[in-house]
Amino acid sequence: MQEKAMPINWFPGHMNKARKEIEEAMNDIDMVIEVLDARLPMSSQNPMIQDLRQGTPVLKLLNKQDLADPEITQQWVEYFNQQEHIQALSIDTNNKKLIAKIPDIAKKMAPTRIRNDRPVRVMIMGIPNVGKSTMINALVGKKIAKVGNEPAVTKTQTRYTLRNGIILSDTPGILWPKIADYDSGYRLATSGAIRDTALEYETVGLYAANFMMVAYPQRLLERYKLKALPTTDLELLKVIGSKRGGLRAGGKVDMHKASEVMIQDIRTGKLGLISYETVDQWLLKFEEQAQRLLEEEQALELEREQQREVEREREQRDAKRQAYKAQNAQAEREENEAKARAFEQQIRDEQ
Repeated sequence: MQEKAMPINWFPGHMNKARKEIEEAMNDIDMVIEVLDARLPMSSQNPMIQDLRQGTPVLKLLNKQDLADPEITQQWVEYFNQQEHIQALSIDTNNKKLIAKIPDIAKKMAPTRIRNDRPVRVMIMGIPNVGKSTMINALVGKKIAKVGNEPAVTKTQTRYTLRNGIILSDTPGILWPKIADYDSGYRLATSGAIRDTALEYETVGLYAANFMMVAYPQRLLERYKLKALPTTDLELLKVIGSKRGGLRAGGKVDMHKASEVMIQDIRTGKLGLISYETVDQWLLKFEEQAQRLLEEEQALELEREQQREVEREREQRDAKRQAYKAQNAQAEREENEAKARAFEQQIRDEQ
């Protein structure tokens, strides 16, 4: 597997503008629909939304369930449903009956914020390429939002009035400024949430190959008609490239072509129903993060205590120095006073 790379940064200017607009509009919103990718629900969950919504109820739609491992998807639904002011559903845009129920679910999630004299105001949010625009078209009942199989298609806020008393505000798909988690960054890149030109395509291909070798090795054997798996992700891509039109003159494999085959086979479901991450993996990650934070805080506290000890020692030295100076000053005054008395006595004796 390749060495771990730097955190991924991909935050186009319109995304920064969208964040500010969403923050301003949130006070007038009754509830939020957040569209996630069912294959990577946590990685496709924008942490900025948690800050922006400020306690507003959220319906999390785990979209593209038809591409994800159903058992793992159900675990994610149960995980989100345990959280306060959150409800989760696994869904795909072909499930018209379930989509038709979403407006009623939205109304029930925000009863205290809904008045009879106005429609329910709902904001739909999601990172790029999770199927948000397709979901809007399904909710509205016609093709009204632009759909594209690439990130950052929607660039401005738009409002739609639904028949059942809901005003739906669409927002641009926004990522957060810095994706610090290594796995999340590459999972997002593999799924297509980050534009392919934002990072090295071959690096993403290597990550995808390594993931498939660990999580779904049998799928690779079947899809690429292999008798045995290569020992490394690099060798796997070379084999795939040689089998799928990536072999160049001199027997050299076009690694970009091989990476493209691997990534597209994952994205389109040709390697079967795949989930990039599990609840248990993230719970372990959260536990490790908490432990690191605790260790960092303990190290910081030790450093602060050491600094305090240095300050105490400095204060003690300063105090001793001041006491020594004061003692010397007192001795000098006493000596001067004694000399003055002796001089005065000498004058009297001479008189």
